[in-house]
Order: sequence, then C-alpha cells, then structure tokens
Amino acid sequence: MDDLVKGVYTLMRSDLKGPVNIGGEQYVTVAELVQMVIDASGKEVHVEYVEGPVGVQARNFDKSRVKSLGWKAGTALKDGIACTYAWVEAQVRAVGIG
Repeated sequence: MDDLVKGVYTLMRSDLKGPVNIGGEQYVTVAELVQMVIDASGKEVHVEYVEGPVGVQARNFDKSRVKSLGWKAGTALKDGIACTYAWVEAQVRAVGIG
C-alpha cells in the first residue's frame, strides 16, 4: 500500500493527464498470486482448479508514464501481500470478527 500511496501522491503533484498504470515489474500467474496469499496467511489451504473457459493469457501494463516521474515500486509483491495480509488480519481481530 505504501508504494500505491506514493505513486498516487507523485501523480497528484504532476502535470500528467489521463490514466496512468502504477505497479511493480514482477509478472505472476493467478496461481502464484494465490500461493503468495496462502503463504502470507500461514494457513493450510486446498486449492482446487476447475475446468472452464480460459480468458486473457497475459496482460502487460505500460508503466512508462509513472516512471517518467521518477516513481517505481519499492516493495516486492510477496512482501507487500504479507504486510497487507497482516494489517487486514489485525483489523479483523480488532473488531472481534476473527
């Protein structure tokens, strides 16, 4: 989240107009992303793959506009997920849900 906030702040202070992609350089599959969340949770989760239509195989978002402002992600995706998961878990516990 820190990277996103810094990216939005950088954009707010710039003269760029129109949509701008903010993100890191790491490409991951949905399965890899799911595994990162499972790892962050420390829980044992059974992932079941089901047959179905296959959508877009890959997307490559151009981040050159935000990079032109000197912004780049400073946190690895896996680390960001772990940090965000811990924060959400703490919020859930604080309200007595978990």
